[in-house]
Amino acid sequence: MKSPSYTKDQCSRASFLAQTGMALLATVAAANVASGETVPLPRSTKSRGNLKVKRWDVITMGNLSRNQYWGEANDKAVRKVLCTCTLIRGEGFRLLVDPSEADAGDMARELDRRTGLKLKDITAAFITHDHADHWPGLAHFPEARWMAGPGVAEILNKSGKLTRQVEPVTGVLFEGIEVLPTPGHTPSHHSLQFDCDGLSVIAAGDAIATRDFFRDRQNFYNAADPKQGVATMNKIAELADLIIPGHDNYFVTGS
Repeated sequence: MKSPSYTKDQCSRASFLAQTGMALLATVAAANVASGETVPLPRSTKSRGNLKVKRWDVITMGNLSRNQYWGEANDKAVRKVLCTCTLIRGEGFRLLVDPSEADAGDMARELDRRTGLKLKDITAAFITHDHADHWPGLAHFPEARWMAGPGVAEILNKSGKLTRQVEPVTGVLFEGIEVLPTPGHTPSHHSLQFDCDGLSVIAAGDAIATRDFFRDRQNFYNAADPKQGVATMNKIAELADLIIPGHDNYFVTGS
């Protein structure tokens, strides 16, 4: 498969890679961009080289209802919670992770604002865990395939709150997205790992709440098993170049 020509977005990605320790490769890539050549993106040692995922975008950047790193106590919510929602795209699929907006108009507006897509364009949705703030927008995608890890699917299907069943999934989705068990925040929590632009990316859900929580290996106050949660964070750190947390913007594992 031929590598795509560099666009402005990919140029900024090359600059981003320079900040993550691949400065030389990014500089070479930038030089080739200037000459109009088509070049491959630099590949990290964590990437497995799978090319099925072509692009990913954060649709909503989430926030916590209370944040200890902002001096807020854990015993009372101080704002409305919103989870980070991510779209992963490849040939034949548009997978939305943790559809975040309960209002259909808000979900449609955010999807259009970030990608130009409509609700009907989404072909699949994946729920990382059963907490209610991670699937309020699922019903807005009635024609999509609804998926979750087995334990999560079981909880959601027994809840009586959905119009149809969530499909339990394991292994690899769409030949390029691995369903990764990441227990701790909840016992049945699952994240998604995929390669894109030469980097290993993990949509972590609440296995990692925010960058601050990850840096200190801290769990959010409602974690079911904090010790297991720390082990999961360490596992994700070993596997990922980029992490998309449950309630924050994406970040580099070493940042």
